[in-house]
Amino acid sequence: MDNTTLLSVQNLCVSFLSEEKENQVLYDVSFDIHKNEILGVVGESGSGKSVASLAILGLLPNKISKVTKGNIIYNGISLLSCNEKEYRAIRGNEIAMIFQEPMSSLNPSMKCGKQVAEILFQHTSLSKTEIKAEVLSLFEKVKLPEPDRAYKSYPHQLSGGQKQRIMIAMAIACKPKLLIADEPTTALDVTVQKEIIGLLKSLQEEYKMSILFISHDLSLVSEVADHVLVMYQGKMIEYGTIDTIFHTPQKEYTKALINARPPMNVRYQKLPTIADFLGDTDQKKEIITKEQREQHHQNLYSQPPLLEVINVEKSYFSKVGLFGKAEFKAVDDVSFKLYEGETLGLVGESGCGKSTLGNTILQLDKANSGQVIYKGRDITQLSSSEIRSLRKEIQLIFQDPFASLNPRLTVGKAIMEPMQAHNLYNNDKERKQKVIELLQRVSLTEEHFNRYPHEFSGGQRQRIGIARTIALQPKLIICDESVSALDISVQAQVLNLLNELKSNFGFTYIFISHDLAVVKYMSDQLLVMNKGKIEEQGDADLIYENPKKDYTKKLIDAIPQGK
Repeated sequence: MDNTTLLSVQNLCVSFLSEEKENQVLYDVSFDIHKNEILGVVGESGSGKSVASLAILGLLPNKISKVTKGNIIYNGISLLSCNEKEYRAIRGNEIAMIFQEPMSSLNPSMKCGKQVAEILFQHTSLSKTEIKAEVLSLFEKVKLPEPDRAYKSYPHQLSGGQKQRIMIAMAIACKPKLLIADEPTTALDVTVQKEIIGLLKSLQEEYKMSILFISHDLSLVSEVADHVLVMYQGKMIEYGTIDTIFHTPQKEYTKALINARPPMNVRYQKLPTIADFLGDTDQKKEIITKEQREQHHQNLYSQPPLLEVINVEKSYFSKVGLFGKAEFKAVDDVSFKLYEGETLGLVGESGCGKSTLGNTILQLDKANSGQVIYKGRDITQLSSSEIRSLRKEIQLIFQDPFASLNPRLTVGKAIMEPMQAHNLYNNDKERKQKVIELLQRVSLTEEHFNRYPHEFSGGQRQRIGIARTIALQPKLIICDESVSALDISVQAQVLNLLNELKSNFGFTYIFISHDLAVVKYMSDQLLVMNKGKIEEQGDADLIYENPKKDYTKKLIDAIPQGK
């Protein structure tokens, strides 16, 4: 790290304007980024991390936001004094950004190679041939497996990790001095996340560039950053080196962020949340002992299984040439048992077949062969009307609560909808009363009934999704990556809620995730899936303590542990 200051943010205050009032979202935020330094900015959604980065890039929405105080100095230039033309010369060229969601940041109607080439057309005087060669070279640098194929592919033809590599190639195309990475790994598998973090670190060393790395996960930031700035509700809470912040944090909020991720060495009855730390620092954390867990399992497994999956296979076929067909086995000869009151964890990387297996159990996808026995009946043989009534008993909590809620329906009506479809309760008045009770069960209030999905935060929307799922009082709930896009702190609240609902209502869960730390915390038994097959299966704690397969070891090694 060089001690020369590259960027200096000084007492920055930003407000958003609405018809009624001015809402301040950043309060006197100050930090410096030195040349060849990685600064991590950590905090929950709404803490002001992304607003600060958009202010640096001059990308704050101009009619509804304004910088009310402060300055941003880049290489001796006051960015707030730049006009749009001057900003354009800096943006993408000297300061570049990798956005959180690559799918919504890439143009779906344009090939990936062309999208990266556009940046070079804009900022360099290279010829078309030179630009293509440079793009392919960038694709090699970001370790895309087949650079030529990626060049000719549309975004939807690539995996999440590959799309994020395209975004990184685009950001480093002009060899920027400062790279802003805004939650660049949030929705990615832990193994892909580890690769992306390693890639950013190696590119930073090669290009001697500085990185502003934004995340909600302090453990993750500790693996990449030199210094860390902790933010909360638009204010700076703590600033220091990685070692200082991790080993001697001064503020309760920082301690809360460090402790919110499920620990791997003990199993808490309830995960500590931000509110626990800010409210009562002496709060006792109850630990589930090995003996308690063994007793619970003895009771669980002494009953007949609720669900039995026997030799299930699910294949997809694609055309090859004029007459050929290629088979892709998404689920390959999978068998397991699930008992009432159990949480079965299903873990593996994207594309391993987890969600397809979940959809096959739900009968959203028909298995090519095998049986799915639920309460003694093979549900693969049911008629469509029998499957419809089965939907009441087997429900799904989706990964993206916003996409699964109708933006035109108030959340109260969205939760009432499945009750009406299955003729639960006598009338809408009774249903409304039940919905209000459900909202209160998931820590929302009666006044939320008439609000629309866009009026809620990500964590609140996930609670609404959970309320909608439990409205039908199901027996079995499949949670498909239902906390993967949430802040670490909100994730802890939602996991606690799922466990509380499970003990109150006697739910049985299949908990699907790529994050082994979360799955281990939630699960009794664990299934590790790889390429459609079950790689390893057994008690969640035992698999973590003593993994038998290299693939499982790789998943465990990829969990951010913190310093």
